[in-house]
Amino acid sequence: MNVSLTKGAQATTAIEGNSLSIEEVNQIRRGDSLPPSKEYQEREVRNIIEAYNLILDNVLNHKKTELISESFLKRYHKIIGKDLGKYFDAVPGQFRNDNRIVGTYRCPDHEDVKPLVGRYCKWMMEEFHYQKGQEFYEYVIQSIVAHVYLEWIHPFGDGNGRAGRLVEFYIILCGGVPDIASHILSNYYNLTRPQYYAELSEATEKRSLTSFIEYALLGFRDGLEQTLKTIQKSQLEITWHKFVYDQFSSQKLGHKDVFKRRRRLALEMPYDRWLTREELLFTNPQVASNYRNVSEKTIDRDLKVLKELNLIEVDGDSERYRYKISQLQSLLAQKV
Repeated sequence: MNVSLTKGAQATTAIEGNSLSIEEVNQIRRGDSLPPSKEYQEREVRNIIEAYNLILDNVLNHKKTELISESFLKRYHKIIGKDLGKYFDAVPGQFRNDNRIVGTYRCPDHEDVKPLVGRYCKWMMEEFHYQKGQEFYEYVIQSIVAHVYLEWIHPFGDGNGRAGRLVEFYIILCGGVPDIASHILSNYYNLTRPQYYAELSEATEKRSLTSFIEYALLGFRDGLEQTLKTIQKSQLEITWHKFVYDQFSSQKLGHKDVFKRRRRLALEMPYDRWLTREELLFTNPQVASNYRNVSEKTIDRDLKVLKELNLIEVDGDSERYRYKISQLQSLLAQKV
């Protein structure tokens, strides 16, 4: 979740020009401060993280959801622009009172903003059947559409992109997307920034959202698949570590250093590739250190013990090793 939150905050601010790295954003998320020269960028990221956390707390912890409304938009815009001073070309939490041109796009007249936002909120409630049994796909499409329409209305002088992506995040979270996958779209838009702007521009010119929705759904699907792979890899590693500890718990301790050396070798054994014995002994610095001054016979003896414990398998022709993944596959959740 922390990785997801960091990526989401970095992505949505980077799209608007914030140049802080993932490492710096993670530092901010942990509560640390950056050098004074990066104070504005730090404040911008802190505001987004605060907004994300408020939404997460309301939706996940308190099961509190609400309609997208004028007050909802203003409340979160106020957080987005908090304490940004001259670097934020808007009054936080207030609709603009002037006319704007963004690139080649002439935004609606400022006098039309309030009625347009009213129609926007009513349309989303009616079109997407709020609290009347929305399907998952409706939440996903609504989140994407809500983001783009808010960009078009451009109700605020500044921060409209961040506000739109925040609304997108809120809706998709309400739709049941796990918190660890809730920032996929913002991260995708940032990674494909030229295409993101091109798709927005084309949707504006053609007055059609079809292409933008297809673009967003492609990134969302791929992001979900990547997240699933990451989770399954983590599950596999955690389960493997527990399995190794369980297997060694049935062994007599004997010499403590030997016991720990063999267990460490088993813990670091890869499952997704075969390694020669020489490669295996350099999987990480700890393993390399453990085997720096041991004999060939000792290495053979350790590998034999791991094989007897049913922890490793050997490719006999090439004498390569990996951990016995078949031992774990039945224990893990399967992709359906």
